[in-house]
Amino acid sequence: MKLGLSSYSLVRLLRSGDWEITDVIKWAAEQGAEHVEIVPVGFEWGEGFGLVDAVRSQAGSLGIEISAYTVPANFVTETEEQFAAELERVCRQVDIANRLGVKQMRHDVGKRPPGEATIMRFGEDLDKMVHACRAVADYAAQYGITTSVENHGYHMQASERVQSLIHAVDRPNFRMTLDVGNFLCVDEDPIAAVTKMIRYASMVHLKDFYRRPAHRDPGQGWIRSSSGNYLRGSVFGQGDIDVWELLKAIKSSGYDGYFSLEFEGMEECRQGSLIGLANARKIWDAV
Repeated sequence: MKLGLSSYSLVRLLRSGDWEITDVIKWAAEQGAEHVEIVPVGFEWGEGFGLVDAVRSQAGSLGIEISAYTVPANFVTETEEQFAAELERVCRQVDIANRLGVKQMRHDVGKRPPGEATIMRFGEDLDKMVHACRAVADYAAQYGITTSVENHGYHMQASERVQSLIHAVDRPNFRMTLDVGNFLCVDEDPIAAVTKMIRYASMVHLKDFYRRPAHRDPGQGWIRSSSGNYLRGSVFGQGDIDVWELLKAIKSSGYDGYFSLEFEGMEECRQGSLIGLANARKIWDAV
């Protein structure tokens, strides 16, 4: 198990200005994380590659690997000009991934709000998303980088949709960042979905949720699933997902790649991340 931390787990400290991305890397290394996944949310790279190079240099000096680079994207655009601009922007992000020294990069593919994220709209959007993913994967291949789609954002969240995209793209360096919790956002059983999709995974995101049915409004701080259920991020191992069975299924599959903790709970983010990392290691060793 290559257990590490997504920088997004500490995004509150980045957004507040209390920490820089270099502080995140230093803290992760001090807590014994084996790697860190860089997500450019809560900070900006600025002009040129100065900060990119500083991040890579710092990680090397601390002996912590940068496992992956994870960026937002949306190829479901209104115009061809917007599509071309987004494709160019994501390819420039591939250049940053290469400069960071990573061999994995996750990018979003297509977003629609829950009410529009129907299977019919997915079918209409699929060709455009396939074209974009092929182009990015082909561009990344020159660097030996594997690109991936995450089950994320309602429109590209259900396991069957992700599987359809991967097969349609048909590139050896295009796979999946498998988020074990995100399937709940489209009301899919996480254990069944992970068991089905682990064969496509180049990276695993560890996440846990509290879940309440649609008729029990728990108040502020919750998001809604596609069918109206309530979800709130929890410390990994303390939520309503059976993460013991989930990690057992992953372990049984033979997957031995990166696990990146993505903490999204309401607890103080350092505390939530630390407990989550400890729980992940404990549960993995026990199953």
